[in-house]
Amino acid sequence: MEKVEILQLPKILDERGNLSFLESNAHVPFEIKRTFWIYDVPGGEIRGGHAFKEQKEFIIVLSGSLDVIVFDGEKEQKFSLNRSYYGLYVPSGIWRHMENFATNTLALVISSTSYDENDYIRDKDEYLKMKENES
Repeated sequence: MEKVEILQLPKILDERGNLSFLESNAHVPFEIKRTFWIYDVPGGEIRGGHAFKEQKEFIIVLSGSLDVIVFDGEKEQKFSLNRSYYGLYVPSGIWRHMENFATNTLALVISSTSYDENDYIRDKDEYLKMKENES
């Protein structure tokens, strides 16, 4: 099984301002099919709370900070994101949610699939049953 991990993006330093970039199948370990961003999250709110059957994600916090909590059916892990040149790779089959959004946080989510509601697993009991059947 693929693992959740923080990947560093290229960072070009310049006294006029730094630049980072990413490319499909190079810095992001999949072909990019969709991007979306999360912003204006009220204090104390939690985003996510689901898993995907097929979709893989790469989450970058462009501004501000947040925590991503991932659960693989056995153990939970927290990743704090607060640098725009790091992204969190989340393979399919991982339960996740985002919390502790700082004021004015802007998170970019890069996806391996187009939107498909049928790919979501929104019930944690259903998720645990799926993980149990994989064993």
